[in-house]
Amino acid sequence: MKLIKSIVRPNKVDDVREALEKLNIPGMTVTEVRGHGRQKGHTAVYRGKEYNVTLLPKVEIEVVVPDELADDVIAAMIGAARTGEIGDGRVFVTPVEHSYNIRTGERDV
Repeated sequence: MKLIKSIVRPNKVDDVREALEKLNIPGMTVTEVRGHGRQKGHTAVYRGKEYNVTLLPKVEIEVVVPDELADDVIAAMIGAARTGEIGDGRVFVTPVEHSYNIRTGERDV
């Protein structure tokens, strides 16, 4: 199994969710996060005063999928989240050794 984490723009979350639904991915975890990469933030104006915003709002989407679906899920996430501009986000892939159902205590295979 693979844990796939994707950091995307907030306005792209629904597009990514729809792309994953087309692949019949049953569940995901969505978390609002803040950060920056190459984008480095931007300058904003509040009450006529300029200030730097260095930590930008993003959304982290996490899914755990079987190894054979990982490449399709990654391609779907990238395709749905891409605008072609700096700040589109990242996708991280991590192996998952085991998964357990809390209610039943069963180990997933």
